[in-house]
Amino acid sequence: MSKLFVSEHPLIQSKMALLRDERTGAKEFREIIGEVAMLLSYEATRELPLKEMTVQTPVDLAKCCVIDTKLAIVPILRAGIGMTEGLLRLMPTAKVGHIGLYRDPETLQPVEYYCKLPTDIAQRTVFLTDPMLATGGTAEAAIGFLKEKGVKRIIFLCILAAPDGVKKIQQAHSDVDIYAAAYDPKLNDHGYIVPGLGDAGDRIFGTK
Repeated sequence: MSKLFVSEHPLIQSKMALLRDERTGAKEFREIIGEVAMLLSYEATRELPLKEMTVQTPVDLAKCCVIDTKLAIVPILRAGIGMTEGLLRLMPTAKVGHIGLYRDPETLQPVEYYCKLPTDIAQRTVFLTDPMLATGGTAEAAIGFLKEKGVKRIIFLCILAAPDGVKKIQQAHSDVDIYAAAYDPKLNDHGYIVPGLGDAGDRIFGTK
């Protein structure tokens, strides 16, 4: 079973209060999303593999450890883009891909309309990002697409998660750990997380 990590860090919780506040404007909302993503990625990278290396200091040789895997950040369009800059602050050498999905109005199944990934994506640990894990349908499909490309290690990062989405990922992709800044109890009749923070994409880009 995949692991669900929900942050209790005071910095993240204080920033979540600002993200939830309907008075927070697009500029501030966008900046805070990036900050929360950066803080969350600190936790999500805790179990990355390490290898030893020797470094010459000004005084002597020192045995050190460095990350022993290539990294990639893959936001789900469009809201996932808002988390990318924060992750890149901690992982500046990571390559960035993008996955775009829409829900077919008749079948209600996610359909891929855009996918641009690093050519060596199968050899990378991938951080898949989307601010909201509500029903989980989009995240489940995106994880499936990455696996079809040969990706073996996927970590899902979101700002806000709900039980339905967590359950869907854990049942469909038990090898994918979920990291969330907060966890809300339910969805409303329209599939929005309650109490939530509204439509993350609209608030990031100021389109509503």
